[in-house]
Amino acid sequence: MKYLYILLFSFIFTNCTIKKKSTKKPKLVVGIVIDQMRYDYLTKFESKYGNNGFKRLLKDGFSLENAHYNYIPTYTAVGHTSIYTGTTPVNHGIIGNHWYDKYLKKSIYCVDDTNYNTIGNEGKGGVKSPYRMQTTTVTDQLKLAQNNNGKTIAIAIKDRSAILPAGHSANAAYWFDGGSKGEWITSSYYMDALPNWVTEFNSSGKADTYLNEKWETLYDINTYTESIVDDNNFEEPFKGEEKPVFPHDIPNLRSKNNNFSILKAIPAGNSFTTDFAKEAIIKENLGKGKYTDFLAVSYSSTDYVGHQFGVASKEVEDTYLRLDKDLASLFTLLDKEVGKGNYTLFLTADHAAVQVPSYLQSLKIPGGYFSYKKFYSHLNKMTNERFKADSIIENISNFQVFLNKDKIKSLKLDINDVADAIANTSIEYKGIYKSVTAKTMQTNTFTDGILNTLQNGYNQKFSGDVLLVPNPSTISYSKKGSTHGSGYSYDTHIPIIFYGNGIKKGYSKKKYNITDIAPTISNLLEIEFPNGNTGVIIDEVLK
Repeated sequence: MKYLYILLFSFIFTNCTIKKKSTKKPKLVVGIVIDQMRYDYLTKFESKYGNNGFKRLLKDGFSLENAHYNYIPTYTAVGHTSIYTGTTPVNHGIIGNHWYDKYLKKSIYCVDDTNYNTIGNEGKGGVKSPYRMQTTTVTDQLKLAQNNNGKTIAIAIKDRSAILPAGHSANAAYWFDGGSKGEWITSSYYMDALPNWVTEFNSSGKADTYLNEKWETLYDINTYTESIVDDNNFEEPFKGEEKPVFPHDIPNLRSKNNNFSILKAIPAGNSFTTDFAKEAIIKENLGKGKYTDFLAVSYSSTDYVGHQFGVASKEVEDTYLRLDKDLASLFTLLDKEVGKGNYTLFLTADHAAVQVPSYLQSLKIPGGYFSYKKFYSHLNKMTNERFKADSIIENISNFQVFLNKDKIKSLKLDINDVADAIANTSIEYKGIYKSVTAKTMQTNTFTDGILNTLQNGYNQKFSGDVLLVPNPSTISYSKKGSTHGSGYSYDTHIPIIFYGNGIKKGYSKKKYNITDIAPTISNLLEIEFPNGNTGVIIDEVLK
């Protein structure tokens, strides 16, 4: 019997070992982030999607139907960083697209860096780097695991949407320079000159080609029953348009909308991004080398369209139907160039979006607008009455209040007393739902609810002294168009779909966080997690 047990153990161990060794790692990982994609766009427009785009991923991949962002604020830079670092602003340090720097005493942009120059033209669009991101990304960890072998390339119309996913060690990050340029550019952080294939692409005239056609609906507009009426009061027209309705005469509108920059704000911007990503796969021979490569692609035009027209618009619907075709085209090229079974892909979004509050109000659904100017006056009145001084408040932005600590010190006031007073006065203001101090964030642990997401987004070094949560569907924005940034479900609920090498087929209704993508991909690749990781492996998606 003893020998039987030994033989049985030996058989199990040998077979498990063989199974482990026979697992083939992907030759290419493709991360796709769709800017401002709500989860319900997958279901809302499902009947009009083709079989080879979103539906292909849903049919043959693994979809997480209850995936959310687990922090505030839900902005583009923060979302892209959190996807790739596996953690939230509390660790990675990117607390907004722009934020008030309490040390420099000015507003800063997340990827600006004057230590570097533009590569691709003589403009300032490439004076960028990822240096403000405090932690590593899954793309960095792949580079470290492979001793700096394998290629990492990131592509997006927005600079921040390419730079932050690329990590600190990428071979390249490319973004689009609009205005009079109409070119893909990069920063001297990555290289000294554009590769020949990028220069040739810029010279091909593709950007012009896309702007020579009117934006008309892909299908008969009368079939777009998933959207509200085209001519409504909740959308912002392009400059030069009388009404925000189809067709949009792009050739005649471009001169009044900063020339090539209008490409960002129409579905053709996504097609243009796809063209460039496909060229990168071919020219860089991605997925064909000894080591695993990583391609990060972000589709930014969806965000521009959503901001301008709102989530219920026919423009948003048309943008996603066209994006579905772009994705199908990209997947077909991956099959051809890299090979089915040789790549792993994930698709998600950097945030979702709220319904236009003025539209909600028209339906008697609560929603509203928040004025920083009026709010500042409200707080300043209190500080004058209670502390006999103004200039105590240094900045209010991103629903955070930054106090003037030098002024408070000169008045011999206690910073915590002032912050408490600001928080107590803020909660009285119409449109504010929660108000807490930085000290509260530092001395308490919130395990669930809106204060947990607020705490996950709080960074002691960079965040403000008082943090605010507006009422649901209350935004600081124009009454036309929509935005995002809150911790409510309409901003946090996004798609996460895994597909390809090492991924099961199926779906899950369990709740997962956006920070779970990076450790899951890391585990699939058998590499170390990003160094600030707080996510967990989504075991049920992996074979």
